[in-house]
Amino acid sequence: MYAESSMPMWPWKKVVSWFIQHDERCEGVGSSEEDEDNSGGETEVTEIDPRVEDRELKNHLLRKYRGYLSSLKQQVSKKKKKGKLPKEARQKLLNWWELHYNWPYPSEIEKVALAESTGLDQKQINNWFINQRKRHWKPSKDMQLMLMDGHYMGDGPYSSGP
Repeated sequence: MYAESSMPMWPWKKVVSWFIQHDERCEGVGSSEEDEDNSGGETEVTEIDPRVEDRELKNHLLRKYRGYLSSLKQQVSKKKKKGKLPKEARQKLLNWWELHYNWPYPSEIEKVALAESTGLDQKQINNWFINQRKRHWKPSKDMQLMLMDGHYMGDGPYSSGP
């Protein structure tokens, strides 16, 4: 027999004890208040294999939080699937890119049309064009000079102000 105070109790064991004592679904598991009152201040500690205790805790927590864990797994698997866009969608975007290489900035109407034709979100369309321009577009010298001189007004590549 050991006094409870002389037996080291790891923090996770305190958590397990609290879960078992406060979880309605675990009735009959663990000690009750009556058991503690009849102990006379001392508690018999039987040796329990920590691996068994860990497995029991794991199973209890898995049963209790199964729904939450499965929704988290679905969210994570959705995020993992992101990466490359579908081949057909990439091909349509590349076709547009090749036709408009001199000024690869689609208008809002063109972005909506590309989103509808590719099945992508408009955010995906925007990100694809941002990345494509950063990685593959070199504006011509004339275009660079016009941009630096402030001749570009936003309505087209060669628009000038009033």
